[in-house]
Amino acid sequence: MTQLWGVRPRWRTDVLGDFFCPGCGGDRNYRRQHGRRWLRLFGTPVLPLGPVLGSVQCTNCLGRYGLESLEQPTSGRLTGLLRDAHYTIALALLAAGGTNAAAARTEAGELVRDAGFEDCGEAQLLAALAALLGLDAGEPVDLQADGGGLLVELHAALEPLAPHLAQQGRERLLLQGARIALADGRYLPQERAALTAVGGCLRLAEDVVDRLLEAATRTAH
Repeated sequence: MTQLWGVRPRWRTDVLGDFFCPGCGGDRNYRRQHGRRWLRLFGTPVLPLGPVLGSVQCTNCLGRYGLESLEQPTSGRLTGLLRDAHYTIALALLAAGGTNAAAARTEAGELVRDAGFEDCGEAQLLAALAALLGLDAGEPVDLQADGGGLLVELHAALEPLAPHLAQQGRERLLLQGARIALADGRYLPQERAALTAVGGCLRLAEDVVDRLLEAATRTAH
């Protein structure tokens, strides 16, 4: 039987887009909507009542979620953030250790290619560093003193990613930077400082960073 009367919202769509749907567990299209409750008679709205909170509706499962669901990056966006994080960490550690070290250049090149930059080699990395730092390949760089542009890139690449990674994933990123630093020997002071900056951007506590970096020196790569 048709219900005589009831109260249900009436929705209007503000924005269409893509998001990671909590119900579907994958990237889907969404409608961001606002609405107002209406008194309905035989399903027909007859009297407007108060507004309801804005929400996001998945066009696939039709589930309705809070606006905070849009803060979760899509799978595609997360892949891009990870790729950029690997690339920027490689640049930072290559600059901090000095680009004259062949082993570090090789390790950095392997890291960025594994991350998805398949056509990026040593020449491209050195050119990117020259553009960011305004200098040619050579001696180790103190990012805090001389690597302002690269330090900004490091924060921009890692800080948006950190909230969406489990601690194990954030630790793995730090250790990949440590591999570049250790490719040609022990940590230089500039490399240690760069890795500390990476850990800070990834929301890793200082004692965790110290423990991981010490453990990396005892691990065969």
